Amino acid sequence: MEVVIAPGDELARLAAEAIETLLTGRPQAVLGLATGSSPLKVYDELARRHKDGLSFARARAFMLDEYVGLPDDHPERYRNVIEKEIASRVDFAPGAVRGPDGNAADLARACADYEEAIAAAGGVDLQLLGIGTDGHIAFNEPGSSLASRTRIKTLTRQTRQDNARFFGGSVDDVPRHCLTQGLATIMSARHLVLLATGRAKAEAVHQLVEGPVSAMWPATIMQLHPHATILVDAAAASRLQLADYYRETYAAKPEWQTL
Repeated sequence: MEVVIAPGDELARLAAEAIETLLTGRPQAVLGLATGSSPLKVYDELARRHKDGLSFARARAFMLDEYVGLPDDHPERYRNVIEKEIASRVDFAPGAVRGPDGNAADLARACADYEEAIAAAGGVDLQLLGIGTDGHIAFNEPGSSLASRTRIKTLTRQTRQDNARFFGGSVDDVPRHCLTQGLATIMSARHLVLLATGRAKAEAVHQLVEGPVSAMWPATIMQLHPHATILVDAAAASRLQLADYYRETYAAKPEWQTL
């Protein structure tokens, strides 16, 4: 696991650079797209690089999760959020970006179909991630099975409170259920890139990087991944006991070594 502590704009540049490097070498790569506030600057940077010539025309992408029961035209439906924040700003081919169907008549079948679609695409090459204040990644809430696959989940009160800002501040308007890639699904991606900023994420980042692997802090499963990159600002890194070491390690990194 590599931990990089830097200002938010630099973190976004590093994540976008990793994606550009991937697409330059493998234009047909499969990306994993996250919602929430963490990847927004990354998407802005990717849109800028697209204007400078970076193409997504042969790439495919899979979303991490989706609310259950939101109308198709709801602005906070994650498919619409991804369309607004990144898909419509670059040149993905029609149908190249997929997400789980939170309005399917058979949700269990929709989850199984989504797993099959990811496998049929050859798996995700680079997965962007954020982290919740309680340590969840995607919508894998505390207590989630470390071997879980795409499934329906009930959102915790904390997650719904954290997301209420996207629903006019009303917790009651945040859906109670979602479809989410499982922890094992996420761990199947070849490169995990997690971004976290702000002091509110400090304890979750501390547990992720330095705590024991536990279903109580689902993101800790990333400690077992062979290629995981954690990009955090100083506030999010404020609880890290080895913060100085992570800074020294990154400063001494060979020029030829990418994320």
